[in-house]
Amino acid sequence: MISVDLRALTQPVGAMRIMETILTCMSFSLVAAVGYISSPYWAWCMFTWCFCFCFTFLILILEFTTVSAKLPFAWDDFTTAFAMLASLMCLAASVIYPTFFTCKTCHREIGASVVSWVCFGVYAGEVVLTRLRPSGQNSGFLSTLPGIMKMLETFLACLIFTSLEDWQYSGSPELQWCVAVYSLCFIFAIIIILLTLGQLTSYFPFSFDKLVIVYNILAAVMYVTAMVIWPLYSFRTNKRPSDCGHLCDWDKLVVVTFMTILNVIVYSLDTAYSIRLVFCVSNQ
Repeated sequence: MISVDLRALTQPVGAMRIMETILTCMSFSLVAAVGYISSPYWAWCMFTWCFCFCFTFLILILEFTTVSAKLPFAWDDFTTAFAMLASLMCLAASVIYPTFFTCKTCHREIGASVVSWVCFGVYAGEVVLTRLRPSGQNSGFLSTLPGIMKMLETFLACLIFTSLEDWQYSGSPELQWCVAVYSLCFIFAIIIILLTLGQLTSYFPFSFDKLVIVYNILAAVMYVTAMVIWPLYSFRTNKRPSDCGHLCDWDKLVVVTFMTILNVIVYSLDTAYSIRLVFCVSNQ
Protein backbone atom coordinates (compact mmCIF):
# COMPACT_ATOMS: atom_id res chain seq x y z
CA MET A 1 0.00 0.00 0.00
CA ILE A 2 1.29 3.43 -0.97
CA SER A 3 1.32 6.17 1.66
CA VAL A 4 2.62 9.73 1.64
CA ASP A 5 5.56 11.09 3.60
CA LEU A 6 5.56 14.87 4.03
CA ARG A 7 9.07 14.74 5.49
CA ALA A 8 10.36 13.98 1.98
CA LEU A 9 9.43 17.58 1.10
CA THR A 10 10.05 19.39 4.39
CA GLN A 11 13.43 18.00 5.42
CA PRO A 12 16.53 19.95 4.20
CA VAL A 13 17.36 17.56 1.36
CA GLY A 14 13.74 17.57 0.19
CA ALA A 15 13.61 21.38 0.22
CA MET A 16 16.82 21.48 -1.82
CA ARG A 17 15.33 19.09 -4.37
CA ILE A 18 12.29 21.33 -4.74
CA MET A 19 14.66 24.24 -5.40
CA GLU A 20 16.53 22.13 -7.96
CA THR A 21 13.37 21.32 -9.92
CA ILE A 22 12.39 25.00 -9.99
CA LEU A 23 15.86 26.20 -11.00
CA THR A 24 16.41 23.61 -13.74
CA CYS A 25 12.93 24.36 -15.10
CA MET A 26 13.76 28.07 -15.16
CA SER A 27 17.06 27.40 -16.98
CA PHE A 28 15.67 25.36 -19.85
CA SER A 29 12.58 27.58 -20.10
CA LEU A 30 14.70 30.73 -20.52
CA VAL A 31 16.90 29.04 -23.12
CA ALA A 32 13.91 27.56 -24.95
CA ALA A 33 12.34 31.04 -25.09
CA VAL A 34 15.41 32.30 -26.96
CA GLY A 35 15.06 29.62 -29.62
CA TYR A 36 16.82 26.58 -30.99
CA ILE A 37 20.53 26.79 -31.86
CA SER A 38 22.11 24.12 -34.05
CA SER A 39 25.02 23.22 -31.82
CA PRO A 40 25.87 20.06 -29.86
CA TYR A 41 26.90 22.25 -26.92
CA TRP A 42 23.49 23.93 -26.88
CA ALA A 43 21.87 20.49 -27.04
CA TRP A 44 24.07 19.28 -24.16
CA CYS A 45 23.06 22.21 -21.96
CA MET A 46 19.36 21.73 -22.69
CA PHE A 47 19.67 17.99 -22.09
CA THR A 48 21.41 18.66 -18.77
CA TRP A 49 18.68 20.92 -17.41
CA CYS A 50 15.83 18.73 -18.70
CA PHE A 51 17.47 15.52 -17.45
CA CYS A 52 18.14 16.98 -13.99
CA PHE A 53 14.62 18.41 -13.77
CA CYS A 54 12.92 15.12 -14.72
CA PHE A 55 14.99 12.91 -12.43
CA THR A 56 14.86 15.27 -9.47
CA PHE A 57 11.08 15.57 -9.85
CA LEU A 58 10.83 11.77 -10.10
CA ILE A 59 12.91 11.35 -6.92
CA LEU A 60 10.60 13.76 -5.09
CA ILE A 61 7.50 11.84 -6.19
CA LEU A 62 8.96 8.44 -5.30
CA GLU A 63 10.02 9.61 -1.84
CA PHE A 64 6.77 11.49 -1.20
CA THR A 65 4.73 8.38 -2.05
CA THR A 66 7.24 6.08 -0.20
CA VAL A 67 7.59 3.98 -3.37
CA SER A 68 11.36 4.49 -3.07
CA ALA A 69 11.43 2.17 -0.03
CA LYS A 70 10.06 -0.68 -2.17
CA LEU A 71 12.60 -0.45 -4.99
CA PRO A 72 15.07 -3.38 -5.35
CA PHE A 73 18.27 -1.32 -5.08
CA ALA A 74 20.02 0.98 -2.62
CA TRP A 75 17.90 4.13 -2.89
CA ASP A 76 20.15 6.40 -0.81
CA ASP A 77 23.14 5.31 -2.87
CA PHE A 78 21.25 6.11 -6.08
CA THR A 79 20.11 9.57 -4.97
CA THR A 80 23.58 10.48 -3.70
CA ALA A 81 25.11 9.35 -6.99
CA PHE A 82 22.51 11.29 -8.99
CA ALA A 83 23.20 14.47 -7.00
CA MET A 84 26.92 14.11 -7.76
CA LEU A 85 26.23 13.52 -11.45
CA ALA A 86 23.75 16.41 -11.62
CA SER A 87 26.22 18.78 -9.97
CA LEU A 88 28.89 17.83 -12.54
CA MET A 89 26.46 18.23 -15.44
CA CYS A 90 25.19 21.59 -14.19
CA LEU A 91 28.76 22.78 -13.67
CA ALA A 92 29.62 21.86 -17.25
CA ALA A 93 26.46 23.55 -18.57
CA SER A 94 27.13 26.65 -16.44
CA VAL A 95 30.56 26.98 -18.07
CA ILE A 96 29.64 25.98 -21.63
CA TYR A 97 26.46 28.00 -22.13
CA PRO A 98 27.73 31.47 -21.14
CA THR A 99 31.01 30.80 -22.97
CA PHE A 100 29.39 30.14 -26.34
CA PHE A 101 25.88 31.60 -26.28
CA THR A 102 25.74 34.80 -24.21
CA CYS A 103 26.53 38.44 -24.96
CA LYS A 104 26.21 41.76 -23.15
CA THR A 105 22.67 42.33 -24.46
CA CYS A 106 21.49 38.69 -24.21
CA HIS A 107 19.39 39.08 -21.06
CA ARG A 108 17.62 35.72 -21.17
CA GLU A 109 20.87 33.88 -21.86
CA ILE A 110 22.56 35.68 -18.97
CA GLY A 111 19.62 34.86 -16.72
CA ALA A 112 19.76 31.18 -17.69
CA SER A 113 23.50 31.12 -16.98
CA VAL A 114 23.08 32.68 -13.53
CA VAL A 115 20.24 30.31 -12.63
CA SER A 116 22.34 27.36 -13.82
CA TRP A 117 25.20 28.40 -11.51
CA VAL A 118 22.76 28.64 -8.60
CA CYS A 119 21.41 25.21 -9.50
CA PHE A 120 24.92 23.79 -9.46
CA GLY A 121 25.38 25.25 -5.98
CA VAL A 122 22.16 23.64 -4.73
CA TYR A 123 23.09 20.22 -6.15
CA ALA A 124 26.56 20.54 -4.59
CA GLY A 125 24.86 21.39 -1.28
CA GLU A 126 22.75 18.25 -1.56
CA VAL A 127 25.90 16.20 -2.13
CA VAL A 128 27.44 17.68 1.02
CA LEU A 129 24.31 16.96 3.07
CA THR A 130 24.01 13.36 1.88
CA ARG A 131 27.72 12.70 2.35
CA LEU A 132 27.55 13.97 5.94
CA ARG A 133 25.36 11.08 7.07
CA PRO A 134 26.55 9.10 10.10
CA SER A 135 29.30 6.58 9.40
CA GLY A 136 28.00 3.32 7.95
CA GLN A 137 24.97 4.75 6.13
CA ASN A 138 26.80 5.49 2.87
CA SER A 139 27.91 1.96 2.07
CA GLY A 140 26.69 1.82 -1.53
CA PHE A 141 29.13 1.49 -4.42
CA LEU A 142 28.23 4.80 -6.06
CA SER A 143 28.90 6.64 -2.79
CA THR A 144 32.44 5.26 -2.58
CA LEU A 145 35.55 6.58 -4.33
CA PRO A 146 35.57 3.86 -7.04
CA GLY A 147 31.90 4.54 -7.76
CA ILE A 148 32.49 8.29 -7.96
CA MET A 149 35.38 7.73 -10.37
CA LYS A 150 33.20 5.45 -12.53
CA MET A 151 30.60 8.22 -12.78
CA LEU A 152 33.33 10.75 -13.60
CA GLU A 153 34.65 8.48 -16.37
CA THR A 154 31.22 8.24 -17.99
CA PHE A 155 30.63 11.98 -17.55
CA LEU A 156 33.90 12.90 -19.29
CA ALA A 157 33.06 10.42 -22.07
CA CYS A 158 29.72 12.22 -22.56
CA LEU A 159 31.58 15.52 -22.99
CA ILE A 160 33.81 13.82 -25.57
CA PHE A 161 30.77 12.53 -27.48
CA THR A 162 29.27 16.03 -27.42
CA SER A 163 32.35 17.36 -29.22
CA LEU A 164 32.67 14.53 -31.76
CA GLU A 165 31.52 14.96 -35.35
CA ASP A 166 31.77 12.65 -38.37
CA TRP A 167 34.19 14.84 -40.30
CA GLN A 168 36.73 14.63 -37.50
CA TYR A 169 37.40 10.89 -37.80
CA SER A 170 35.82 9.64 -41.05
CA GLY A 171 38.46 8.28 -43.40
CA SER A 172 41.05 7.90 -40.63
CA PRO A 173 41.37 4.41 -39.08
CA GLU A 174 43.55 5.84 -36.31
CA LEU A 175 40.93 8.36 -35.19
CA GLN A 176 38.19 5.76 -35.59
CA TRP A 177 40.13 3.62 -33.10
CA CYS A 178 39.97 6.53 -30.64
CA VAL A 179 36.20 6.80 -31.09
CA ALA A 180 35.93 3.03 -30.54
CA VAL A 181 37.93 3.43 -27.30
CA TYR A 182 35.61 6.19 -26.06
CA SER A 183 32.51 4.16 -26.94
CA LEU A 184 33.61 0.79 -25.54
CA CYS A 185 34.90 2.21 -22.27
CA PHE A 186 31.71 4.23 -21.83
CA ILE A 187 29.48 1.20 -22.45
CA PHE A 188 31.39 -1.07 -20.05
CA ALA A 189 31.52 1.62 -17.35
CA ILE A 190 27.73 1.99 -17.58
CA ILE A 191 27.32 -1.80 -17.37
CA ILE A 192 29.50 -1.93 -14.23
CA ILE A 193 27.47 0.86 -12.62
CA LEU A 194 24.14 -0.81 -13.45
CA LEU A 195 25.27 -4.25 -12.26
CA THR A 196 26.51 -2.83 -8.99
CA LEU A 197 23.49 -0.60 -8.45
CA GLY A 198 21.18 -3.55 -9.12
CA GLN A 199 23.20 -5.68 -6.67
CA LEU A 200 23.78 -8.33 -9.36
CA THR A 201 27.53 -8.76 -8.84
CA SER A 202 27.06 -11.66 -6.41
CA TYR A 203 25.67 -13.80 -9.26
CA PHE A 204 29.03 -13.87 -11.04
CA PRO A 205 30.90 -17.20 -10.63
CA PHE A 206 34.15 -15.30 -10.08
CA SER A 207 35.35 -12.20 -8.26
CA PHE A 208 33.61 -9.20 -9.77
CA ASP A 209 36.11 -6.83 -8.11
CA LYS A 210 39.02 -8.52 -9.89
CA LEU A 211 37.10 -8.37 -13.18
CA VAL A 212 36.69 -4.62 -12.67
CA ILE A 213 40.44 -4.31 -12.08
CA VAL A 214 41.15 -6.09 -15.39
CA TYR A 215 38.70 -3.78 -17.14
CA ASN A 216 40.26 -0.68 -15.52
CA ILE A 217 43.74 -1.71 -16.66
CA LEU A 218 42.55 -2.35 -20.24
CA ALA A 219 40.57 0.90 -20.30
CA ALA A 220 43.53 2.91 -18.99
CA VAL A 221 45.85 1.41 -21.63
CA MET A 222 43.31 2.01 -24.41
CA TYR A 223 42.80 5.61 -23.28
CA VAL A 224 46.58 6.16 -23.26
CA THR A 225 46.70 5.08 -26.91
CA ALA A 226 43.82 7.48 -27.68
CA MET A 227 45.59 10.28 -25.78
CA VAL A 228 48.59 9.86 -28.11
CA ILE A 229 46.79 9.09 -31.37
CA TRP A 230 43.97 11.67 -31.26
CA PRO A 231 46.08 14.87 -31.12
CA LEU A 232 48.77 13.34 -33.36
CA TYR A 233 46.38 12.63 -36.24
CA SER A 234 43.93 15.47 -35.57
CA PHE A 235 46.42 18.36 -35.59
CA ARG A 236 49.25 16.98 -37.76
CA THR A 237 48.02 18.64 -40.97
CA ASN A 238 45.15 20.62 -39.50
CA LYS A 239 46.10 24.00 -38.06
CA ARG A 240 43.53 26.34 -36.56
CA PRO A 241 41.88 28.34 -39.38
CA SER A 242 42.59 32.05 -39.36
CA ASP A 243 38.86 32.80 -39.74
CA CYS A 244 37.93 30.53 -36.84
CA GLY A 245 35.34 32.42 -34.81
CA HIS A 246 34.11 32.20 -31.24
CA LEU A 247 32.37 28.83 -31.77
CA CYS A 248 34.77 27.03 -34.07
CA ASP A 249 34.60 23.38 -35.12
CA TRP A 250 38.39 23.11 -34.82
CA ASP A 251 38.16 23.92 -31.12
CA LYS A 252 36.14 20.74 -30.59
CA LEU A 253 39.27 18.76 -31.41
CA VAL A 254 40.99 20.50 -28.51
CA VAL A 255 38.06 19.70 -26.20
CA VAL A 256 38.25 16.00 -27.13
CA THR A 257 42.02 16.00 -26.53
CA PHE A 258 41.70 17.67 -23.14
CA MET A 259 38.87 15.38 -21.98
CA THR A 260 40.84 12.33 -23.13
CA ILE A 261 43.80 13.39 -20.98
CA LEU A 262 41.49 13.89 -17.99
CA ASN A 263 39.97 10.46 -18.45
CA VAL A 264 43.42 8.86 -18.66
CA ILE A 265 44.17 10.37 -15.25
CA VAL A 266 40.83 9.21 -13.79
CA TYR A 267 41.16 5.66 -15.19
CA SER A 268 44.75 5.44 -13.87
CA LEU A 269 43.67 6.57 -10.40
CA ASP A 270 40.70 4.19 -10.50
CA THR A 271 42.98 1.29 -11.44
CA ALA A 272 45.52 2.06 -8.72
CA TYR A 273 42.87 2.49 -6.04
CA SER A 274 41.01 -0.68 -7.05
CA ILE A 275 44.22 -2.74 -6.93
CA ARG A 276 45.03 -1.32 -3.49
CA LEU A 277 41.48 -1.99 -2.27
CA VAL A 278 41.32 -5.60 -3.47
CA PHE A 279 44.86 -6.86 -2.94
CA CYS A 280 46.11 -4.75 -0.04
CA VAL A 281 43.22 -3.61 2.16
CA SER A 282 41.12 -6.78 1.82
CA ASN A 283 44.08 -9.01 2.77
CA GLN A 284 44.79 -7.16 6.01
